[in-house]
Amino acid sequence: MRFLLTDEQRAFARSLDGLLTAADTPAVVRSWGAGDHTAGRALWSRLGEAGVFALAVPEAYGGMGPLPVELAVAFVELGRHAVPGPVVETVLAAALLAEAPDQAERLLPGVAAGRTMVTVGAPYALDGDAADAVLALADGEVRLSPGCRPGPRPSLDPARRLATPLPGGELLSPGVPPGALDRARLATAAQALGVGLALLDRTVAYVKQRVQFGVPIGSFQAVGHRLADAKTALEFARPLLFGAALSMSPQDVAAAKVTACEAAYATARTALQLHGAIGYTAEYDLSLWLTKSRALLAAWGTPAQCRAAVLAGVGSGP
Repeated sequence: MRFLLTDEQRAFARSLDGLLTAADTPAVVRSWGAGDHTAGRALWSRLGEAGVFALAVPEAYGGMGPLPVELAVAFVELGRHAVPGPVVETVLAAALLAEAPDQAERLLPGVAAGRTMVTVGAPYALDGDAADAVLALADGEVRLSPGCRPGPRPSLDPARRLATPLPGGELLSPGVPPGALDRARLATAAQALGVGLALLDRTVAYVKQRVQFGVPIGSFQAVGHRLADAKTALEFARPLLFGAALSMSPQDVAAAKVTACEAAYATARTALQLHGAIGYTAEYDLSLWLTKSRALLAAWGTPAQCRAAVLAGVGSGP
């Protein structure tokens, strides 16, 4: 089976790539990590205007979704450009709010348009200090949290600012709707694939320029083998991602998530080794993708949890 994107989907990806390239996302990521959300919120609005968040919001609330394949296309580009903010959590929030009509009417039209930023805490809320609303998943319930405790918690990725939701708040659902977490895993997998592709592209460009013994290090066989392994892993993850977007089977989504995230993290390790000492410096833009690849590895399902989900479906039949 071939999972080829349509002309419209490829054009959508190109338009997002152009938008994000012009936005100078590395500068946006650095200011976001420092607690200045001005540039990040402006970029969020432009993504809303481009229709990214509407893909997750039902038509009844001003969206176009859910459209999992188009969401995967968009999130690959968000990962490729290291876009900060609770982008995955907004996809999850759209699924959670759809089960609470009153709050859906209030929040989802703004989410679809890029005016409203919603995050989800389970137990920590990504960018709770920047979000307009915080949903909390605790004790099997979904609640609209009254806010977050002040001050971000440490994260592997400085641009992923974690906060603790305050207890209490309006009960939206006595349980997490079926399939909601699968959407978060799918978006995370797509974001991780984009991160891995960006790391590979930057590393290929670097090894063509860095010279040792009078020749570019990219001409060394060992370097070529490492890059080929990274490319193979990422390209293996791509059809799993889009196959999962078509089926939205929990097992397919879990397989795509673990494969894409592990491929991105392996690519990050290769990128760090081939860049040498400069790869360790926070001032070098490569670090923005290196730290994100590690954080996404465990976001919305660790590799062990995703493998367990895959195995749970083996032999279960239709």
